[in-house]
Amino acid sequence: MEEEYGNPASAHHLGISAEKRVKQARDHLLAALGDPDAALGDVVWTSGGTESDAMGVIGAARAHTRRGRHLVYSAIEHSAVRESIALLCRGGWDATEVPVSSDGVVSVDELAAALRDDTQVVALMLVNNEIGTVQPVAEAARAVRARCPEAHLHCDAVQALGKLRIDVGALGADSVAFSAHKIHGPKGSGALWLRRGVHVDAMWGGGGHQSGLRSGTLNVPGIAGMGEAVRLAETAREAHGAHWNQLASILRESVRAAGCAFRENGAAAERAPHVLSLAFANAPAEPLLHVLESRGVLVSAGSACSERDRRPSPVLQAIGLGPEYGTVRLSFGRETTSAEVEQAAAILVDAVRSVS
Repeated sequence: MEEEYGNPASAHHLGISAEKRVKQARDHLLAALGDPDAALGDVVWTSGGTESDAMGVIGAARAHTRRGRHLVYSAIEHSAVRESIALLCRGGWDATEVPVSSDGVVSVDELAAALRDDTQVVALMLVNNEIGTVQPVAEAARAVRARCPEAHLHCDAVQALGKLRIDVGALGADSVAFSAHKIHGPKGSGALWLRRGVHVDAMWGGGGHQSGLRSGTLNVPGIAGMGEAVRLAETAREAHGAHWNQLASILRESVRAAGCAFRENGAAAERAPHVLSLAFANAPAEPLLHVLESRGVLVSAGSACSERDRRPSPVLQAIGLGPEYGTVRLSFGRETTSAEVEQAAAILVDAVRSVS
C-alpha cells in the first residue's frame, strides 16, 4: 500500500509492478486449485465469498435465461447462495431445495431427482460453514452432466480452501467461490474460479476490467494478501489439519469427561478439520454465547453472517435439530493452541451448566 500502490491497469512502472503482484497471487491460487497452468479455468478477483457466490449463481442464471429458469440447491447452502437464489425467484425463477440427511450431507440421488429439463443452475457447497460436513460435489457434478449437460454447477468452497485438497478438475464445478479471510488473509478480498468456456453475466458495467466480468480497479493489497495467505495455508495444510483434528478431540473429550452431554452435529459424516459443532439440550444458544464471550471464549451459534438476525439457522433446521438444543460452532485457527482449547472446554462446560 505504501510502495507498490500503482493501478495494475496502467502501463507505467508502478502499474507493471502492481500487475506482477496480482499475477503472483493468481499463480498461488491456481496452484492450490490443482490448475497451475490455468488450463482448465481462470480467476476473477472479487470482494469476498458473498460476491463470488452471487456471480456464480446470479451471473450464471442471467447468462442462461433462454434455456430455462429453474434452480436447484441444497438445504444447507450459505446465505450468500440462498439469498442470491431468493433474488432470482423474485424475478420469476423457480427453485427446488434438496434436503440433507441428519448428518448434514446431501444425497446425490435426491439432487439428481430434483433436476428438470429447464434446470440451468445447481448450487452445492463443498464444506458447510456451520457444521463442517463435506458434500459430494464431484459425484453431483457427474449426475448434473448426465441429466442437464448445459446446466451451470456452482460450488461455494469458502470453507474448503486451505483446509482440504482442492482439485478443480476432479471437482467438476463450473464456478468455485473463495474468500481470503477464512485462511487468515485480508477481509474484503475473494475470488471466483471459472471453468474455461463457461459464460456468466457481469454483475455491473464499467471499465471492462477482468475481461469485462468484474469492472473496477483491482484491490491489489487485498489480492496480494490473499495470494500470500493461500501460499502459507497450502504449505502447511496437512500439518494444520492434523493439529485441528487433535484440538477437536481435546475439546470433545474434555466436555464429555466433565459429564456434559452434547450432540455433535455431522458426527458420522466426512468433515473439514477446523469446525466443531456441538448442540446442548436445554441450553439456549444466545445466553450461552453471552456467557462464553464474557469469559473470553468467542464462538458463534451458526454462521457469523446471519446470527444477529435471531432467526433459526436453516442448516440446523435442515438436519432436524429442534429449538430445545443450543448449538455452538467452534472453529480453530492456525495459531489456536491445545492449552487454549482445554481452557475453552472448561469454560464451555460451566457456561452450559449456568444456562441449562
